[in-house]
Amino acid sequence: MLHRIVGLVVFLFSSFLFASPLLATPPAQVQRATLAVLDRSNSPISKLTDGDFIKLSVKTAAKADKPTRVSFSFDTESTSIAECTIQAGSDGCQTELFPTLGWYWSQDGQPRVKRLIRVNSAELPGSETTEVQVAARPVVLLYGLQGSSDDWHNYTGSSGFLTSIGLRGYAVGDGQVAGDMNTGRREDPTGRANTLAENAAIVGQYIAQVKNITHAQQVDLIGYSMGGLIARYYIDRVMQDRDVAQLITLGTPHSGTECANLPAALNYYLPATLEITPAYLRDIFNRQITHQRGIQFYLLAGTVISDPVKAFCTSVPNDLMVSRSSVTSIQGQVSQLPLTHLELTFSDLVFANFVKPLLQKPPNEFAVEPDRVLSEETQPELQFSRTYTGHVDRGTSQEQTIHIDNVTVASFALFDPTNSLTVTVRGAAGNVIQLDPVKNGLTVIDDPLTLVHLGYGFSNPRPGPWRITVQATDQTPSGGADYALSAQFRGNAILRAKTSNLLPKLGETVELTGRLELGGKPLTADTVTAYVLRPDGKNVTIAMVRSGDGFNANWTPEIGGIHGIQVVGRATTPDGVTIERSAFLAVQVQPSALETIVRESLGLGVIVLIAVVSVAAIIFLGVRTIRRFRKLGS
Repeated sequence: MLHRIVGLVVFLFSSFLFASPLLATPPAQVQRATLAVLDRSNSPISKLTDGDFIKLSVKTAAKADKPTRVSFSFDTESTSIAECTIQAGSDGCQTELFPTLGWYWSQDGQPRVKRLIRVNSAELPGSETTEVQVAARPVVLLYGLQGSSDDWHNYTGSSGFLTSIGLRGYAVGDGQVAGDMNTGRREDPTGRANTLAENAAIVGQYIAQVKNITHAQQVDLIGYSMGGLIARYYIDRVMQDRDVAQLITLGTPHSGTECANLPAALNYYLPATLEITPAYLRDIFNRQITHQRGIQFYLLAGTVISDPVKAFCTSVPNDLMVSRSSVTSIQGQVSQLPLTHLELTFSDLVFANFVKPLLQKPPNEFAVEPDRVLSEETQPELQFSRTYTGHVDRGTSQEQTIHIDNVTVASFALFDPTNSLTVTVRGAAGNVIQLDPVKNGLTVIDDPLTLVHLGYGFSNPRPGPWRITVQATDQTPSGGADYALSAQFRGNAILRAKTSNLLPKLGETVELTGRLELGGKPLTADTVTAYVLRPDGKNVTIAMVRSGDGFNANWTPEIGGIHGIQVVGRATTPDGVTIERSAFLAVQVQPSALETIVRESLGLGVIVLIAVVSVAAIIFLGVRTIRRFRKLGS
């Protein structure tokens, strides 16, 4: 028995000695690897800003004997963040360049100032990890029509929304870096505003400086109202390498707002007001600005108004100035809140429910978006009276007559940038109507940023002439006040108008056509007139002539830039009721080559002119000095 036990011990000991070399030597295919984070130039880095473009590199101790797929992940997650393949005969690989979008945020919206990255490969067990410090992306904010950086105070203030989650905000024009847009100046309403293209170029310079001082490669871009259009132009036409992580728009009229026709009729804030009309955005801008460059768009619409009586110059639902259908007319993820247009930049609800979750998106919520900007949704064709304009001095009034036919709703909008005018309304029966906030939706908006300052409406109004008296008050400035007034109609007649060319060259003849319809059939009009608003603020009236079922006229533009055209048609029914409808068109006249060169070279031209004048002055003074010396010598 003893000799059997001894034999078993000897056998086990021999087996251990035989096997121990095998245990000490790992299989050839199992090895450790070192990991590095590289920047665009392949230099190792240990710090980055959320959104920066990086590569991940892995190097093994020995060359691979077959292709080995390597995946990388965060230490707490298994989801791959990047991959590369170690080819047979090689000892390492690098991933393609990719953005670190969302790296600063965890799934529960908490900051992750450090990320630990590991090799997630069964063939490379026990590989090293590497740590990288992560800073938050900066946020750049763009204001809207006649706005300023102050409109973003609730975001960028010392105790603002962005500060509350540890982010730094840069509102264009705030002085943190150089540059400011011009979307119309409140103190100079008839002065020229920048075009969308010009403002987008300024935004590009602003973003470049923000990136420079923050060392960030990408920013979050938030655009309010017209600011969202400027952002789209920047992304499509100005941005070189991708430097926008995502675009968030608040109340942006992506297919325009008819409310802009009111200030445009007064030549206010041109060309900005023309650039946010549906005629320009739907027919010109949206057909050209179609690239998202892979960037996700997020669209917020205010939907506080759902009653057509209270929709004074746009469709429902709306935020008083921009309709939901306009906000959602491009590709993007849509949200809505029951707020007015003016509330969108300072509302706690907007930030908490819409903006904040987007700014705190973790890595797995970023996706590459294709270029599908135009929506297939058909936009409503709204009908209006002519836009009537005037000026009232303090202590005076003016009366305008708006003809209402058999419509289901007539809603009126008054634009008065002084917020000092009142109206008295006499219906078709000649009686003064006491406007009521409930029955007529009477709304007074005391804010200079609005496109409507007073609105009201009627259901099934009595057909006939309605007389609106616009009155100055004690609050009217000493110089008086300009105003624009129009009515939106629902039901009955429609005026259809168009131009033969949306992008004519300077001096090229454009045909204008207009036709009134009732019940889908042509309605014989008495007159159709076109009112052309030039980029320089001058107005041209064109009497159109009858042609078949409609009217037409030829017009030859004399100046480059965006022209607004209001076509007004009038007809009389057999029972004597006047029908008046208007349609708004936009034409972007291509400037001459010389005009383009002069405009684009204006800044350089001024410098050259100053230099030429300076040289001429030096030469002149030199010649005079020489002559004086010669006279003294003689």
